[in-house]
Amino acid sequence: MKSTTTIAVRNGLETDIQYGSVVPPMHLSTNYCFDDALSPREFDYSRSGNPTRALLADTLAKLEKGAGAIITNTGMSAITLVLQLLKPHDLLIVPHDSYGGSLRLFKAFADKGCFKLDIIDQTQEEQIQSAIAKEPKMVWLETPSNPLLRIVDIQKIANKLEGSHTLLVVDNTFLSPLLQKPLSLGADIIVHSTTKYINGHSDVVGGAVIAKTDDLSETLCWWGNTLGLTGGAFDAYQTLRGVRTLPIRIKQHEQNAKKVVNILSEHHAVSQLYYPGLENHIGHEIAKRQQSGFGGMVSFELKGDHNALIQFVHRLQLFSLAESLGGVESLVCVPALMTHRSMDNDAQVKAGIKPTLIRLSIGVEDGDDLATDLKQALDTVLLGDKD
Repeated sequence: MKSTTTIAVRNGLETDIQYGSVVPPMHLSTNYCFDDALSPREFDYSRSGNPTRALLADTLAKLEKGAGAIITNTGMSAITLVLQLLKPHDLLIVPHDSYGGSLRLFKAFADKGCFKLDIIDQTQEEQIQSAIAKEPKMVWLETPSNPLLRIVDIQKIANKLEGSHTLLVVDNTFLSPLLQKPLSLGADIIVHSTTKYINGHSDVVGGAVIAKTDDLSETLCWWGNTLGLTGGAFDAYQTLRGVRTLPIRIKQHEQNAKKVVNILSEHHAVSQLYYPGLENHIGHEIAKRQQSGFGGMVSFELKGDHNALIQFVHRLQLFSLAESLGGVESLVCVPALMTHRSMDNDAQVKAGIKPTLIRLSIGVEDGDDLATDLKQALDTVLLGDKD
């Protein structure tokens, strides 16, 4: 059996039967000729199917060990696609600390009567038990969570759902198929914002849904085509190019994250550090069991007030102040003001998102340079406190 790394690098190579290209060509055509009026080819119209997009779907399905994948035009489209499996009387269970855009979408659809919604703290056993007792149609997990990197035991929840008709969906964006395989842990569907680690270069927006069974895959494909949520050929081509380097990028992201965590864990300007690789992280043991690495996302709370936060961000030289994550470049984000600003204050407080919480997406630059840059910016915050 091929390793994940080999699949990421080689899937689809040497498939060009016309010229023998090593790298498969990009197919930009919107439509395809029929052999005759009664004989359509494999592809007829690019919304329904495209050779380049199909190759990316095949690669991601193999990486996640799924039956099939649907490539969408954004990560939010991927979530929208999965939600089409729900009817008005169905119950959806989601985490209270979901990505802000996801939570906004869940609430908006629920408010329209598309389904019923229950928002819970999935790290609390009694809340999980209570939610499952309501016989939900779908349970949505985000592990590690965004931005506090909380860990949920996928297999434990899957075991609780065994024998029911509940679909278990896992957002695997933060770890990619290289560090976590939810289908092997009992999940039915995986969602990715391929904008992040899978593409990895901050130049393509996209999403993916990977299904465990052929039936689920066929249903999701039908909805993707019907709603027009499928991605374009150029975006698929770029994303597939990103997949080729995913294994080595993930290693560098994680290696650099460890160096950053070492600096943050010892600095007096940091009041709380969130990284599943730390032994004192509440989800560390679960992460060790269900992940093959701890990833490149790090969050922490800064001592001081709003002014200290602004000063810290301003002093950074190697971290771009921007939303998104998973690119080769390092990013700094203030979730309360950026990625999760769509959540009201009460929701942010309930989710544990404090005004001085900072989220870092650790890139693939030199790790020592990143650590040095963080330290000098944190030192500035301490100097400001003394003044």
